[in-house]
Amino acid sequence: MDIVIVGAGQAAASMAARLRAKGHEGAITVIGGETVAPYQRPPLSKAYLLGQMGLDRLLLRGADWWAEQRVALRLGEWVTAIDHAGHAVVTDKGRVPYDALALTLGAAPRHLPAAMGGDLDGVHVVRDLGDVDALAPQMQAGRRLIVIGGGYIGLEAAAVARKLGLEVTLIEAAPRILGRVAAPQTADMIRDLHRHHGVTILEDTAIARLTGQDRVDGVHLADGRHLPADLVVAGIGVTPRTDLAEAAGLHLDNGIAADELGRSSDPAIWTAGDCASFPHAGGRIRLESVGNAIDMAECVADNMLGAGRAYQARPWFWSDQFDAKLQIAGLGTGYDRIVTRSGDGAHGGSVWYYAGGRLIAVDALNDARAYMIGKRLIEAGKSPDPQAVREAANLKELM
Repeated sequence: MDIVIVGAGQAAASMAARLRAKGHEGAITVIGGETVAPYQRPPLSKAYLLGQMGLDRLLLRGADWWAEQRVALRLGEWVTAIDHAGHAVVTDKGRVPYDALALTLGAAPRHLPAAMGGDLDGVHVVRDLGDVDALAPQMQAGRRLIVIGGGYIGLEAAAVARKLGLEVTLIEAAPRILGRVAAPQTADMIRDLHRHHGVTILEDTAIARLTGQDRVDGVHLADGRHLPADLVVAGIGVTPRTDLAEAAGLHLDNGIAADELGRSSDPAIWTAGDCASFPHAGGRIRLESVGNAIDMAECVADNMLGAGRAYQARPWFWSDQFDAKLQIAGLGTGYDRIVTRSGDGAHGGSVWYYAGGRLIAVDALNDARAYMIGKRLIEAGKSPDPQAVREAANLKELM
């Protein structure tokens, strides 16, 4: 069985490795539009942008590994169509036949519209290596950066910029930062951390447009104020890459819709990672995380080889900002009660999410023990009494 994987990121690398580890002897071909072999994305907006990590350390596997595992990398090649009847993908360089096809296409950053000045020079997004290579030379001490968007990408960009000596203002249109992904208590900890490091945060603040002739020179706010800027980073979220799947007639539902095995509406086509939605807790979800990309890709690889194993997501995430690490276990959506614990330092603590008496998520800032114990409890289906969480002298007691 010849397997083709379209998209050359974390999910593709994990899937290829798993297929070989499970004894698959057929051809494996990975096709990606970027000219660089699969690499880690999380360090791009942190260690790589800071100049603390080179490209060699970003790569998920060395060139020797791909050769030894007989995985063909076709880089700098774009898949333009899927030929169902012919069981082949069409690229800008030819046709590649497959017996099984996996779409690990990831997600694309949202851009500010051109009508708002989003096409001006000096306006950046942070998603792939090319984005960060374009941004890095602009991050010079003393320059004025405006970050649009108070999610994790925007906050991480703001933190790196401050460490590099830029003046940073972050603008969030919603009433608070992290409004879609975290409880107010977690947002409070992160806001305090950023303000302590000199980031100006403007919440409940809408932008009207960016200003400048050819290059951005500021941001007009909806309330009439004008903020000068030397560069702008738009951290306004991502959208799953589904164009190829849509053109091929695959079913979409907040991404490429997969069944519990990771198979799309075409039985010969599978999907995993940021581009894929899958059944979860009686509904469907799509997760944008390294953990999900790895776990789902490995499960799909097993199922391509006949395992018949339903994917059970165990969500976990992290975000590095300044010298602080935010670790998240579980999904906090739908909570009805929050319990907080203070941490050991000035910027730290944990937030425990409950829904109907069940522990569903934990956010831990500079509190690795709370994260690890919370993660173990959630995965074991155990829910300690909220009062016990608040009052426990030693969190191990909760186990």
